[in-house]
Amino acid sequence: MAIRKAQSSHWHQKVILLAIFAVLGTLAAFLLFSGKGREKQSVVMERTPTGTAQLVSIELLPAMDGEMCQWVPASATMSLRAALQQERLALLSQGVGGRAAQDAPNEAARTEAAQRKHLRMIRDPYSAFASVAVDPIRNEVVMTDENLFNILVYDRLENTPPTAALSEPKRIIGGVDTKIEFQCALYIDPKSGDIYAVNNDSVNTLVVFSRQAKGNVSPDRELETPHGTFGIAVDEEREEMFLAVQHDNAVVVFRKMAEGDESPIRLLQGDQTLLADPHGIVLDLKNDRMFVANQGSFHRHRPGPALEGGMMHSIQGKSNWPLSWGNAIPGSGKMLPPSITVYPRGASGDTPPLQVIQGPRTQMNWPTGLAIDAERGELYVANDMGDSILVFSTSANGDAAPIRVLKGPKTLIKNPTGVFLDEENGELWTANFGNHTATVHKATASGDTPPLRVIRSSPLGEPFLGMGNPHPVAYDTKREEILVPN
Repeated sequence: MAIRKAQSSHWHQKVILLAIFAVLGTLAAFLLFSGKGREKQSVVMERTPTGTAQLVSIELLPAMDGEMCQWVPASATMSLRAALQQERLALLSQGVGGRAAQDAPNEAARTEAAQRKHLRMIRDPYSAFASVAVDPIRNEVVMTDENLFNILVYDRLENTPPTAALSEPKRIIGGVDTKIEFQCALYIDPKSGDIYAVNNDSVNTLVVFSRQAKGNVSPDRELETPHGTFGIAVDEEREEMFLAVQHDNAVVVFRKMAEGDESPIRLLQGDQTLLADPHGIVLDLKNDRMFVANQGSFHRHRPGPALEGGMMHSIQGKSNWPLSWGNAIPGSGKMLPPSITVYPRGASGDTPPLQVIQGPRTQMNWPTGLAIDAERGELYVANDMGDSILVFSTSANGDAAPIRVLKGPKTLIKNPTGVFLDEENGELWTANFGNHTATVHKATASGDTPPLRVIRSSPLGEPFLGMGNPHPVAYDTKREEILVPN
């Protein structure tokens, strides 16, 4: 009886131990799988489409040895760059600063470095045509050159022979005094022959030259423009000048004869305008319409003072000036499909378009320059990345296909950025940024049609480098390639 009681007690102890292990195992499994379930549920919830950016996952960076810049809080009154620069200058003024201060070059070393010859250079030595305009009264054609920073004037009937290295222009306007740099658009005054040229990137100035100007001459007139101004169109009857502003998603309208720091008389900007990286602009004065080519980069703006470093130049005292980078809303940027937006000629404020040509059937890929035949109701689009000229009905809307397309190896059209319709002579001019040529076709040409004439700025077959405003380069040691961001 005593033995049976001992065995029973021993058995009860085993049962209790097994029960405890079972409870602990169940609890561990619950914690493990519930954690995974929550993680999985969290990921699923985070990946639910909301139409806005979402946090998908977080991966901690490995610990790194070495010195790091001290974090500057968001509430700091000075930017990190400014703080570091101020600290460095203070150390140098005291004759301290460690190795950096000791190794700072003296004036003789700086002079020697400035005069040092490079080992080799990667550069396109030939003009790259960015825009084109015809002066039918004086039988001349004018082109801007974004590679060598020139304005080139040719005879309208110039035709480079296949055996010639290139066509020499009648006149060249270029040099430091001209303030010509990345000029992307042209307008020729039909009465005076004055040349209006738009600087897009590094100079915030529209420059005007007389038709006799040549060489390194100062502009006859200058106008301060928003940074990133691209396209130009003029209403001669009302003496108004329309400028498309690429970076600010805006259109500003000045008096045609505006100069200096004069303010625009109207501004078109806002979410409802659907302007997104606007480039080319053209007016249909017969139907009182304005057409704008949009490449698709979009961001929203907040009104109020600009953030530090956000503005490219002062706008104090100006009215109708577009909100710029300093007013961009962080996280609002996105890429939209390219489009042509159409407005009343006098549109201002946050006015929505009357028509939007947009969609895969349009074939648009970086639409840039625009031209119009108001009598025939046709809109010409220089389709940069599509190597084509697209022609739409001016009444087109939505995902509309072009009524004809000029494209193919025989056309010689390559990366067209400028287009001009010479209505008097029934000819269509194209500035081909991608192959050193300007081509002339009949205004009604379509398909893979050879040009009537070609103006070439380089020897036949000379490669085009495609560099424009290159920023700091990188070297890929694995592939032994130089990477050049433009």
